[in-house]
Amino acid sequence: MQRLAGKVAIVTASTAGIGLGIARRLAQEGAGVMICSRKLENVQKTVDMLRSENLKVEGIPCHVGKAEDRENLIKATLDKFGGRIDALVSNAAVNPAYGPLQEMSESQWEKIFDINVKSAFLLSKEVIPVMQQQKSGSIVMVSSIAAYTAIEGLGAYSISKTALLGLSKVIAHEQAQYGIRCNCIAPGIVKTHFSEALWTDQKVHDKVVRQVPLRRFGEAEDIAGAAAFLCSADSSYMTGETMVIAGGMLPAKI
Repeated sequence: MQRLAGKVAIVTASTAGIGLGIARRLAQEGAGVMICSRKLENVQKTVDMLRSENLKVEGIPCHVGKAEDRENLIKATLDKFGGRIDALVSNAAVNPAYGPLQEMSESQWEKIFDINVKSAFLLSKEVIPVMQQQKSGSIVMVSSIAAYTAIEGLGAYSISKTALLGLSKVIAHEQAQYGIRCNCIAPGIVKTHFSEALWTDQKVHDKVVRQVPLRRFGEAEDIAGAAAFLCSADSSYMTGETMVIAGGMLPAKI
């Protein structure tokens, strides 16, 4: 399928895990994709790998919490891909603390919201003027099934992911007049480094996976397919929505 032929996409935190899966899928469907993450060596390694698969990608180091890095990301994408940006997938997230909210420090709280929410807002704010000139564009926020429930030990992370649901709805409402859509993806438990504590220990794996009706954890490719759909014209009448991709897992059971 070449649903995204001629399109240009930015995917943040795209050198591993869900971000890499999304970047690869968008490129496989014809998009030119800007790869980014904090470390230059990881960016270059990923760009080389995807180019070896005959995919059209470029790369730049970017700490999404830094204004200069975000500006360079937008500028480099416009320069490398002919002056347009058709899709932004905001995937970067952190969780530096595990435990009750009462035990969380102010600095830990600020880091979670700076990266998980504030950077998503600022990146979208910076890319929207480009999309307004084009009179089209798709923004995809990668949230989490944690947005719908209080998961023990992940309180602040859950709150930050809930905020993305609201952010996407506001952007969708305000930018619809310019032909810009904004939607969310809420993955369940996906087998990445971020969630490895839940699937590397066999006993924990077996206990948790029993709560998933499909009886398996997600793969990055499962989320990538949804992202490609939301970035393509196949979802042209969809905005302000959230796609939960969790194998049938109910938030209350987490």
